[in-house]
Amino acid sequence: MTAMLEVRGLTKHFPVRRGVLRRVVGQVQAVNDVSFDVAEGETLAIVGESGCGKSTIGRALLRLTPPTDGSVRLDGAPILTLPPDKMRAMRRRMQIIFQDPYASLNPRMTVAETMSEPLLLHGLATPKDVTERVAALLKTCGLQPWHAGRYPHEFSGGQRQRVGIARALATRPRLIVCDEPVSALDVSVQAQIVNLLRDLQAEFGIGYVFISHDLAVVRHLATRVAVVYLGRIVEEAPVADLFANPRHPYTRSLIAAAPRPDPNQRNDRAPVQGDLPSALAPPPGCAFHPRCALAQARCQRERPVLRMVGNAQVACHFDEDASVQGKIAEPAPSDALQRRLAVLEAARRQELA
Repeated sequence: MTAMLEVRGLTKHFPVRRGVLRRVVGQVQAVNDVSFDVAEGETLAIVGESGCGKSTIGRALLRLTPPTDGSVRLDGAPILTLPPDKMRAMRRRMQIIFQDPYASLNPRMTVAETMSEPLLLHGLATPKDVTERVAALLKTCGLQPWHAGRYPHEFSGGQRQRVGIARALATRPRLIVCDEPVSALDVSVQAQIVNLLRDLQAEFGIGYVFISHDLAVVRHLATRVAVVYLGRIVEEAPVADLFANPRHPYTRSLIAAAPRPDPNQRNDRAPVQGDLPSALAPPPGCAFHPRCALAQARCQRERPVLRMVGNAQVACHFDEDASVQGKIAEPAPSDALQRRLAVLEAARRQELA
């Protein structure tokens, strides 16, 4: 499958300045050497703990946060080296849906004004037909044309997110970065938004980079999953393979950590210990080794690199040692994860009925 988006060696370090002269005394290594591809109509989910660098990856792809190093190509065009005039034209082909729909909308502008702006800026509509285009976009996203005259505070959270999706669709993009677009919504509304994203992708062939920590949503929507730990991808695999046979200890811990709804039901699998290390001074070797129960001396001195193991890419020394790999029990999906999946599927069946 031909890649629409090609990311190679994406890196973002934030300088730390101290003192009166604001001298650089260190670097926060938010993203380190991240590479992946996204095909047309495909969804790559990026998952991991808070602070692992997920959102920074998404913003760096669009040059909202200028990367330190690496390359990003969209349909062969080098995004990171485009001059300002060409970059402005390129932005119509890549959009973002933010986590907080209310903060991402201008409270002083109506929906019609918000959505008309990109259409007129990129010459996708004339002042005469812009109202009709806005009404069609709102209808596509499950809203009514008369909603165009409202302000953001007059909508519910789910409706505001639909406005954000409609605004992202206004420029007919090839790629949309979804930065935790359903994390602030109720479960039932989450199901509606996720199903809307799936339907829009099937209709327009949009590629998604879907950033989330909700594994139920990821399992329902994604084509492939990239697991990020401390700014690096430690595992990437097709969604079915990753949940059926997670290979990296960190991936297994994420799946096993989903809460169980029954307080009397015991979780025999111990959660991952400790906190995420500081990106200002990452541990040597494998960054996960201070929290990994199976860490060996090799993990402390040698950083594993991503390599193909079956259908997956894994950055773990354990996959080279069958005796150690066999000691890691398969984590069954928790009851909470299964129930969330059932809610999403039920909502989709209801919409299709």
